[in-house]
Amino acid sequence: MEDELINTMDNKKFREHAHQLVDWMADYFEEVENYPVKPDIQPGDILKQLPDEAPAQGESFEDMFDDFKNSIMPGMTHWESPYFMGYFPANKSYPSVLAEMLTATLGAQCMSWLTSPAATELEEQVMEWLRKAIGLPELFTGVIQSTASTSTLCALLMARERITDFEVNETGFPKDGMFTVYCSSETHSSIEKDVKIAGFGRQHIRKIPVDHEYAMDPKALEEAIREDLKKGFKPAAVVATIGTTGSTAIDPLKEIGQICSKYEIFLHVDAAYAGTALLLPELRWMNEGIEHADSFVFNPHKWMFTNFDCSAFYVQDEALLVRTFEIMPEYLKTPEDERVKNYRDWGIPLGRRFRALKLWFVMRSFGIEGLQEKIRQHLQFAQHLKQKMEQHDHFEVMAPVPLNTICFRFHPGYIDDQKKLNELNEKLLEQIQKSGKLFLTHTKLDGKYTIRIVLGNTNLKKHHVDKAWKLIQKMGHDLIP
Repeated sequence: MEDELINTMDNKKFREHAHQLVDWMADYFEEVENYPVKPDIQPGDILKQLPDEAPAQGESFEDMFDDFKNSIMPGMTHWESPYFMGYFPANKSYPSVLAEMLTATLGAQCMSWLTSPAATELEEQVMEWLRKAIGLPELFTGVIQSTASTSTLCALLMARERITDFEVNETGFPKDGMFTVYCSSETHSSIEKDVKIAGFGRQHIRKIPVDHEYAMDPKALEEAIREDLKKGFKPAAVVATIGTTGSTAIDPLKEIGQICSKYEIFLHVDAAYAGTALLLPELRWMNEGIEHADSFVFNPHKWMFTNFDCSAFYVQDEALLVRTFEIMPEYLKTPEDERVKNYRDWGIPLGRRFRALKLWFVMRSFGIEGLQEKIRQHLQFAQHLKQKMEQHDHFEVMAPVPLNTICFRFHPGYIDDQKKLNELNEKLLEQIQKSGKLFLTHTKLDGKYTIRIVLGNTNLKKHHVDKAWKLIQKMGHDLIP
C-alpha cells in the first residue's frame, strides 16, 4: 500500500507518457504559429483555476496533463511563435530541446570535475569552439553562466576585487571606497541592478551620453572619468554594449577600450544579443578593439537557437575570475583539483546545470555554416522590412538597423505634435498586442515612443515578416480618423 502511494509512476508508465509528451511537443512546434501570441486573459485568471492546497494524495499523469492543456496553455505567451517579434527571442531548436531532455534525465550537478567529468570537459571544449567561431582572440577563456545579467555581475565583482586588491572579499568596502562604474544611457537595465548587488551603489553609476546613432560617446566617457578622478573617485569598470536592447546600437569598442587601457579601468563588453552575429566574418567590425576588454558575454539562448538558459562568458584573466569566487571547504576538495577546471569557482552559484550539452548539440546539428545562414537570413529580413517602412509615407524608421531589430513609429503626415504621436503609437502597440496575431514591444528614443520589431525567431520565414507588416499597416490606418 505504501509503495502504491509513493510510486505514482513506474518505468513503464514513464515510457508511455514520455512518448505522449514528445508527440504533443512535435505537434506544438508545427502548430505554434496558429496560437494567439499573447493570451487574452486578465491578471489572476490562471490563479483562480488553481487549487488553494496541494493534493494530499498523488494524482494521475492524465489529470495533470489535461490541466496543463486546459488551464496553463491558455495563459502562455508563445515565444516560439514566428510572430513573437517583441523582446529579443529566447530561441530554441529541435537539437537543443532534445539535449535539454537528456540533461533533465541525467540530473547531473556539474559543480566540479569530479561530479561530472564529461560535463566539465565538454564545456571546456565547446566554449573553445564558440570562441573560435565568433572570432575572439586566444587571450579569452570561456565558461557558461545562466544569463548575461549574471555574467555582468561576475565581471563587476572581478573589477571590484582587482581595484581593491581583493580587499572587499576579505574585509568589505574600504572607507574611502568611492568607486564608479560607467555605461551608456542606452545600456541594459541589468547593469544598474548588478551595480547595486556588487555594492558600488546606484549613485556611483555614470550614464554616458550617446551619439545620434545611440552609441556611447567616447569623448563624453573620458570627460566623465577625468571629472571623477578630480573629485577623488576611483573608476572601477566600464560596460560597453554591442547591440543595445533599445535599438541594437554598437558602442565604439576600440575607442572605449583605448580609454580603459589608458586609465587602467576594467572593461566588460555586453554583447548579450548581438554577439551571435559575430559568427559572420563580415560583422566582426563590431568587435574591433576587443583585445582591450577584460571580459565579454553573449547569450546563445537569444539568437543562437539554444534554449534558455545559456550565457557564454569570456575573461582574459582566468586567475582573477577564480580568485574572486573561489571557496574551498574541506568537503569540496578532490584529488584532481590541481589538474582540472572546477567551474563552481568560475561564477556565483555552487550548483551548475549541464548547459554545455545543448550548445554542443546545436553547434553540431547546424554546423557553423548553418548557423551563419540562419543569421544572414534574419539580417536580410530586417533590411527588407526597413526598406518597406522607409518607402511608406506614414511610417518612420527611428534608428539605424545594423542587425535585425527595427525601431519605428506610425507617423501620419498631418500629425507633428510629439505628444500626439506618442499617444498614437502607444495605442497602435496596444491594438497589436490585443489582436494576439503579433507581439511587439516599445522603447523611447529621444523621448519619442518607438515600437520595436525583432526578426530573430528560429522558424521565421519571409512570409511571416510580410504578414506582420500588413497587420501593422492595417492597424495603423484603422487609427486614423
